[in-house]
Amino acid sequence: MQDSGNNYIAPRPAGSPWTPRRNDQLIYGGNMKNELSKKHCVPSKKEMAPLKGDDLKTIHEQLNGDWTIVDEHHLEKKFIFRNFRQALAFTNQVGELAEAEGHHPDIYLAWGKVKLTIWTHTIDGLTESDFILAAKVEEL
Repeated sequence: MQDSGNNYIAPRPAGSPWTPRRNDQLIYGGNMKNELSKKHCVPSKKEMAPLKGDDLKTIHEQLNGDWTIVDEHHLEKKFIFRNFRQALAFTNQVGELAEAEGHHPDIYLAWGKVKLTIWTHTIDGLTESDFILAAKVEEL
């Protein structure tokens, strides 16, 4: 479910208390696997060139979900939840995923919302690993 700003709104699952479940499309907006989500993030090196232009557009088209590319520099997406607990649970899942992949987003957590910003800090731009992490977030 989306609001007018293309933010995902997590419907409340049956039962109480609300607890997130991995790969539950009712909670975080989808669980469709794509090729990017099957890959793993790789450590970045300073000599890597950031993705730009057509290369950036091509890999962005492979990403499920409404991720926005900002200034060819970073990916961004906002997630909307019914309360702080849901937003925090999602944040913790993203944190576990980031640790497992060795690639870490900037996370903004507020009551009922989470904003993720992903880019490769080493090169100050976007790499395939950023899109891999975003694809894996879509499967939480």
